[in-house]
Amino acid sequence: MIKKALCWCKAYPKSTLAVIIVFMVSVLNLWAFMHAHSMTHFVDKGHKTPSPEAMSGFDKVTTLIAGVRIPRPRSHKTPASFGLQFEVHRSDGWNGTCIEAWHIPCRDSQELCILFHGYTECKSDLIAKANVFHNLGYHALLVDFRGSGGSSGQETTVGFREAEDVVATVKYARERISDVSPTLYGRSMGIAAILRAIATSGIETHSVILECPFDRLLTTVRNRFSAMGIPSFPCAELLVFLGGVQHGYSGFTHNPVESAKGVKCPVLLLHGARDSRVTTEQAEAIFQNLHSPKTLVQLENMGHEPLLAANTD
Repeated sequence: MIKKALCWCKAYPKSTLAVIIVFMVSVLNLWAFMHAHSMTHFVDKGHKTPSPEAMSGFDKVTTLIAGVRIPRPRSHKTPASFGLQFEVHRSDGWNGTCIEAWHIPCRDSQELCILFHGYTECKSDLIAKANVFHNLGYHALLVDFRGSGGSSGQETTVGFREAEDVVATVKYARERISDVSPTLYGRSMGIAAILRAIATSGIETHSVILECPFDRLLTTVRNRFSAMGIPSFPCAELLVFLGGVQHGYSGFTHNPVESAKGVKCPVLLLHGARDSRVTTEQAEAIFQNLHSPKTLVQLENMGHEPLLAANTD
């Protein structure tokens, strides 16, 4: 095979080969730029591209060619579906964004839990978890990151800029709801935002609950390619680089495993043992970097999914 390739190369002038190589590299970069854009910018209408695990062979080929399609996450239910009273709050986030949240009050309590959703989700996906905290005697504040639900914007940075939303929300909650240090709950992307917020701003928290955390942005992009049965190199690296270019930051520095070193409050880390997006080794790497009272709970037969819905106990 190699000999045939060398013979093929010798059959063409060097200038022609240079043009072919430049063309192929350009096409690869344009493809990666398009995919990075589609994965971080929401569309108004249409059906969401299935997860890699749920795709047929035809779906995978189509997605590789055209990119993913992610409709803007919207809330299709409210806490009222659980019989919970709630109030709508809006505050200013990073760079002029408007952040919307639902406050589920708990009478005669000052304890507060602020909940942050995962990638391509919104605050309505947190209602069942908020109900648990409410029953435990906590005020619950369910937050829409930028681009999701009732918040402004049409894009996501997978937890990087969302860290500013966490900082703004904690400040707002302590001024308007309860002045005690809150418990922060995050799932997947929400964890990346929480850990980065703590590491970069030093916000005061009572405790943190992390569900299905990814260790590095590059790792989670690689895992997505693996879930589709496709070699990740160099496509994952290009996606992370070009996605960062589009949003004005380096995706290679977006590493929750490093941010975890800045956490000083108690931490509960929950992880599904069969999670193909976040391996056990990656979850344990974050756990090892936590230098505060901590507990790791591995849930058997669970993947990258809302763990409460799959295992209520």
